[in-house]
Amino acid sequence: MNGHLPGGFSLLVLQHHPAEHLGRFAPLLSEDSAHVRTVSLDQGEELPGLDGIDGVWALGGPMQVWQEGEFPWLADEKALIRDAVVERRLPFLGLCLGHQLLAESLGGAVGIAETPEVGVLPVTLTDAGQASGLFDGLERELMCIQGHGAQVSQLPPGADVLAASPDCAIQAIAFGRKAFGLQFHSELTLDMIDACLKIDAYKADFEAMLGEQGIARFREEVSNRSDYFDRVAERLYRNWARCAVA
Repeated sequence: MNGHLPGGFSLLVLQHHPAEHLGRFAPLLSEDSAHVRTVSLDQGEELPGLDGIDGVWALGGPMQVWQEGEFPWLADEKALIRDAVVERRLPFLGLCLGHQLLAESLGGAVGIAETPEVGVLPVTLTDAGQASGLFDGLERELMCIQGHGAQVSQLPPGADVLAASPDCAIQAIAFGRKAFGLQFHSELTLDMIDACLKIDAYKADFEAMLGEQGIARFREEVSNRSDYFDRVAERLYRNWARCAVA
């Protein structure tokens, strides 16, 4: 109950692009001696079975949840997430695309955002979010790194909204006490952002929303707030770990 995973905790990480990895969470998982198995789905690696897996994380990526024709492994990934969360009740965390995959896997819907969010922007916890163990010890309003053109448009049955922003009503969700999705990025470092800016889809969105000068200001703000983002990431991780082993 101290916010640490038990040694040897087996975490399956679903990765969708090399630029979007565990980032700020990696040293925390290492500190807990978690056994992390990363599956690079975009590189053609196959999904494993869930026997022996203690938890699942799904990371961000440049593809959309509905692009199963172009990325056929998305269908299998959604089935695995549904099995992990609904059938096996495993602890889960989804980030950006992973958050959207969680919602759709549980019967929600995802669509194009009317106003894409790019930059460091405020997110406000709902009453349910303030009461949730995931956000314990954090402020009601958080500054978060955003970079998404799609968002959850319909909440899955049985899920709760934990956070919202002016342009995105479903910034964080909970399904039960151990499965969570975050539309914002708590894992991204400045190096990861620079890597993402080399991805055509992301670069186009960032340039359209921010322009070259705006991108420079965004990078500067992420750099200046690095300690803050480290603190929020560590608190979210410790809270998730506490929920996972409760």
